[in-house]
Amino acid sequence: MAKTQSILSIDQGTTSSRAILFDESGRSQYTSQRDFSQYFPADGWVEHDPEDIWSSVNDVVQDALVHASLSPVAIGITNQRETTVIWDRATGKPIYNAIVWQDRRTADLCNTLRKQGFEDKVVARTGLRLDPYFSASKIAWILDHVPGARAQAEKGQLAFGTIDSFLLWRLTNGRVHATDATNASRTALFNIKTQEWDSALLEIFNVPNALLPEVRDTASDFGITDPNIIGHAIPINALVGDQQAALIGQGCLERGMLKSTYGTGCFAMLHTGTQPIVSNHQLLTTVAYRLKAQPFYAMEGSIFMAGATVQWLKDQLGIVDSASETEALAASLSDNEGVFLVPAFTGLGPPHWNPHARGALVGMTRDTNRAHIARAALEAVCYQSAELISAMTQDSGQNASVLRIDGGMARNNWMAQYLSDMTALEVQRATLIETTALGAARLAGLQAGLHGSLKPSNSESADADHFTPTLDSENRRQRMMSWERAVKSVLQYAQKDS
Repeated sequence: MAKTQSILSIDQGTTSSRAILFDESGRSQYTSQRDFSQYFPADGWVEHDPEDIWSSVNDVVQDALVHASLSPVAIGITNQRETTVIWDRATGKPIYNAIVWQDRRTADLCNTLRKQGFEDKVVARTGLRLDPYFSASKIAWILDHVPGARAQAEKGQLAFGTIDSFLLWRLTNGRVHATDATNASRTALFNIKTQEWDSALLEIFNVPNALLPEVRDTASDFGITDPNIIGHAIPINALVGDQQAALIGQGCLERGMLKSTYGTGCFAMLHTGTQPIVSNHQLLTTVAYRLKAQPFYAMEGSIFMAGATVQWLKDQLGIVDSASETEALAASLSDNEGVFLVPAFTGLGPPHWNPHARGALVGMTRDTNRAHIARAALEAVCYQSAELISAMTQDSGQNASVLRIDGGMARNNWMAQYLSDMTALEVQRATLIETTALGAARLAGLQAGLHGSLKPSNSESADADHFTPTLDSENRRQRMMSWERAVKSVLQYAQKDS
């Protein structure tokens, strides 16, 4: 039996790192996964130790390579976006923990810049908001809080990167400092129209240009792994932010196609073609991918807490032993009985954009039990998804009829059905739930010449699971109105801090 060529996909996520071997047809051959620690030093602060991330990636890569029949022809890297690392160019050592995309510590800085009138300039150039979510304010915070860091940065002694860039540096043993257009577009320093780092934005955030990586196409020659690092010399042919990777993995390659990924957070993304569309509902405009210098764009809405809310039920409340229990608990109730959870543990994203908001559980009575809370957690994700998709439809003028979903939380059948009910869309669940890694592999394979386009192969296009709406429009409207009241109560409470 002939040995098959493979592509190694490195999927570095918010709570774990994975390495997956794919064959030329996009079939998964082997998966290795390692969790790593989360750190919460203060209210709204979320950090990772970059060395933990590197160690977990190195472990899963080594494990996957042992199971590869041949050395992979290429590597594709996909990553948690916006998470910010700054390291010493001479030693390769981070000067501070990675500040995670969920982190809210720079809310006051963003608020100050907003009051100074910079929001319109940031939106016009980046498609993003002035919000702690993005990398720019995180960079500024590190430079201002690590002794000597700003002086070192101005001398060119430090390097900034999102996780893709940090891993690329480590895998090439410091030879390559680069990123791709999708990750650059999430920093709030990159002009998505000119496709360059923007000097006006660097000035606003007080970030030295010498820190920044080179920006390349999403599928590109990013260098070769150092054999002294992983034991093999393998071309790195793709870097791509995780949600853009999922868009590609789901085959959403044409204008008007819509996907939503349910992992730690939830990210809905609508392909808008070769022209960026500005949102009137505070949604984001971002680079979907860039090939041969041609950028393709997407409109995006984010829910900060999706699977992370279920993790909270398990780890902090202890009302479930595993995420899968929530499906049966939710299904055990015929109605939510007025209980709503607004999981604003790290603020609310679009369309509200309030970093001061905090979570609330409303509508409880003496009869409220763990089933109500579990159901409320799942419902919250669906209500927020419905808000995002409604806003996208209004902004783009594109009425999607199908929502393609993926991510670990998408395995929950009850959630998938309720999502269909609240969005009034057919929901298609990918056969391969973890499409993020597949998207990175497909990009790497394109650059390596294994296939001629990003379109899914026949084997990847196997029948998906389908969920169709069962709620009538009036019932749907009433439920959304109740959800909106719950959100309003959270926003009113947050006014004390704003």
